[in-house]
Amino acid sequence: MSHAATVAAVPALHVPPFFARLQPARRVLIAGAGGGFDIYAGLPLALSLWEQGKDVHLANLSFSHLHGVDLDAWVDMDVAAITPGTVVRDPYAPELALARWLDGQGLPSTVYAFPPTGVQPLRAAYRALIAHLGGVDAVVLVDGGTDILLRGDESGLGTPEEDMASLAAVSGLDVAIRLVASIGFGVDAHHGVRHAHVLENMAALEADGAALGCFSVPRTSREGELFLDAVAHAQAATPMRPSIVNGSIAAAVRGEFGDVHFTERTHGSELFINPLMSVYFTFELAGLVRRSLYLDRIEDTHLMRQIAGRIEDFRERLPRQRPPRSIPH
Repeated sequence: MSHAATVAAVPALHVPPFFARLQPARRVLIAGAGGGFDIYAGLPLALSLWEQGKDVHLANLSFSHLHGVDLDAWVDMDVAAITPGTVVRDPYAPELALARWLDGQGLPSTVYAFPPTGVQPLRAAYRALIAHLGGVDAVVLVDGGTDILLRGDESGLGTPEEDMASLAAVSGLDVAIRLVASIGFGVDAHHGVRHAHVLENMAALEADGAALGCFSVPRTSREGELFLDAVAHAQAATPMRPSIVNGSIAAAVRGEFGDVHFTERTHGSELFINPLMSVYFTFELAGLVRRSLYLDRIEDTHLMRQIAGRIEDFRERLPRQRPPRSIPH
């Protein structure tokens, strides 16, 4: 291949490699990897892809008590279709809040919810949803935070169970394009994550050819404005348990900095809201799978507590952990 042809095949600087990878995809599934409000962290991506004319669907690993959802909402045993009119008998219902916000914006307003399970039933649920949608060309896992980027030997892993369940489940899907997007750099510090380790992992993924660049969510963009509105709507819908992660990202999008609090849930802790929290870091999912030191150990799990036990056992058997490091700036 000539040098000119090689250059032509590489995305230009003004086109993020993440969106270049999704260019051939017609139908895209964006899924919150870590539970709770993670799907909100994927909303700016969905808004951008809808604007590009793509058929985008939203799903989330749910922390809501889905056993109270009406039977006719279930697509399959472990997939519920949450619409603006779905009855969810749990005041904590991020999927319902998002469905109602989307409906108010005139956007596709079904948010699919997976109960938290082990890898095998979660993968089956993804397959059932993809079949229900008539197939997809791409799956994008979104993590509000950076847990999903940790490989296992770091001094602190945060709360990895849900992220790793999602990563392992999607790694076994027969889908052409499988990507990971992480936004909210720094929010996992209160869970013991050392972000020097996160940066080290990002560098290794870049060297491995699995990194797809990074880009921010500007406050003045349509995606930024709608994201801020959606987060505010969610905070009003769940006043007792607003999302700390998305609240932090929203504060960063607004240009706030430092020890900025937006909920009583963070009372007594010192926050460090900063511009990096509004940046997406994006990767090929296969690259994260290759670098994980324990993903194969959770492959046959059926329950979330099995994943927690396998991770704990792996950590106990590690000959050494990477020592804690601070970013020297």
